[in-house]
Amino acid sequence: MGVPQVRRLAVVSLHTSPLAQPGTGDAGGMNVYVAQTARRLAQRGIEVEIFTRATSSGQLPVEPAWPGVTVRHVIAGPFEGLDKEDLPGQLCSFTAGALRAEARQEPGFYDLVHSHYWLSGQVGYLLRDRWGVPLVHSAHTLAKVKNIALAAGDAPEPKGRLIGEEQVVVEADRLIANTDVEATQLMELYGAAPEKVDVVAPGVDTDVFSPGDRLAARAELGIGADELVLAFAGRIQPLKAPDVLVRAAAVLAHRHPDRRWRVVIVGGVSGTGRQAPHGLSELAADLGITGLMDLRAPAAPERLAQVFRAADVVAVPSYNESFGLVALEAQACGAPVVAAAVGGLPVAVRDRMTGLLVRGHDIDDWADALESVALDPVLRERLSAAAPAHAARFSWEVTVDGLLESYRSALAGTPAVVGR
Repeated sequence: MGVPQVRRLAVVSLHTSPLAQPGTGDAGGMNVYVAQTARRLAQRGIEVEIFTRATSSGQLPVEPAWPGVTVRHVIAGPFEGLDKEDLPGQLCSFTAGALRAEARQEPGFYDLVHSHYWLSGQVGYLLRDRWGVPLVHSAHTLAKVKNIALAAGDAPEPKGRLIGEEQVVVEADRLIANTDVEATQLMELYGAAPEKVDVVAPGVDTDVFSPGDRLAARAELGIGADELVLAFAGRIQPLKAPDVLVRAAAVLAHRHPDRRWRVVIVGGVSGTGRQAPHGLSELAADLGITGLMDLRAPAAPERLAQVFRAADVVAVPSYNESFGLVALEAQACGAPVVAAAVGGLPVAVRDRMTGLLVRGHDIDDWADALESVALDPVLRERLSAAAPAHAARFSWEVTVDGLLESYRSALAGTPAVVGR
């Protein structure tokens, strides 16, 4: 009897679509992950259907996304105006929509379900039971980990999510962790069985994120050749801590008033937009550095790569990151990264080899780290030279290899290997 194979895969990404622009709303690294892996799985001969919640009446119910990849927009609740916190109330409706889609097909249409984030996992294990196929689950973020290291002003994750994640950990046939650290968190904080946790690191698209002409990138972006550029990319939310960069930049501007500093922040407000504005402009005004701020809307990957090429340093000051794709993408472009030593960032960034890791979020510590890279051309060039080769170790093809191995194990019912 041959090794079991996945022919047709159902991917559940309930709260955010892989077609959405990363860096705004609820779209971020998970969107990139789902899109990149789906495309490459399809290139390996697997038909991929992605179930996501419809957020506009203008969306097609079934939309071809890439060759071999279809996105199904499932109506569950109103199209607009629902925050992520409101979505648990729509799980039943979403599940019904997914079941109806499958009911139109021949029995055994899907071979496996891969759910992303806990809301999708809640749907995923119901689909698993109904369709009689394995469930593989990727958490992407974990509520208990987030609550351990909350940013100032951030609300703790609710009890309902904690319970929901615990349920998914029990129900899933396989759990995908981005790093050994996340695998340990799943086991120690959620009681995950070690034999069903697979470690599969995310990747980076080096066709888009690659070294390029720094001065040309600056000219395209309207940045002066002599400016010291500190960059940030991501959703504007307390968890991502862009305020830490702004406050550290104010310290540097005070220390070195003779230098031309620029803080480039690429991203949008997290959530549906009904929350209060991010307040970074007001913070900069209070700190007296309004003239240094360069706030930009979320950008397409090609444009974001130019921001990274133009930067002297890319800051990733998050309070928690399961991996940190922005750090990897920046390094692939040859940008040194200064990142918080949390979650998967110590894996994504090689401390003092491709960037610097900062323990904690003390503003003076962050100013010191940013200063040491931005004002030391020898260190900056050394980090920059090593960064692309490090990032290239994390390819999406290797990620898909790991996912396929996990899928085969799920189909065969064999135990996982943690930390391979």
